[in-house]
Amino acid sequence: MSEAATYEALKIDKQLCFPLYAASRSVIKLYTPLLEELDLTYTQYITLLVLWEKKELNVKQLGQSLYLDSGTLTPLLKKLEKKGLIERRRSREDERNLIVTITERGEALKKEAIRVPEALGGSNHLSKDESQALYGLLYKLLENDD
Repeated sequence: MSEAATYEALKIDKQLCFPLYAASRSVIKLYTPLLEELDLTYTQYITLLVLWEKKELNVKQLGQSLYLDSGTLTPLLKKLEKKGLIERRRSREDERNLIVTITERGEALKKEAIRVPEALGGSNHLSKDESQALYGLLYKLLENDD
């Protein structure tokens, strides 16, 4: 076997991780100018998406929803709290649990944020069927992360 054949699996175009990584960066890049208008980063935005839906979660539940660890979440939540969009408090039942709640100001931002998915609706160059298939496949990959 030639050296080229031996290392064929190490070519970037043979890696599933690379198009996933590049596509993720590309999609986030589309969000960036819209989120800048809201003074949000992409991770702040997805955090608020969960909180707009759930209203209140502990940090562990929030991390599980976002596939983020507490080391990433803690500074993110501090910034959102500083902006007045969330509140963090210790659970009365168990002080080890930190509860995150959306504030009125955070809830009000939802009215402005609705422009984001509306603006990005058709920007991924996929048909509705392709988008739905990709969505399903990506969540199937995430099942391995549990």
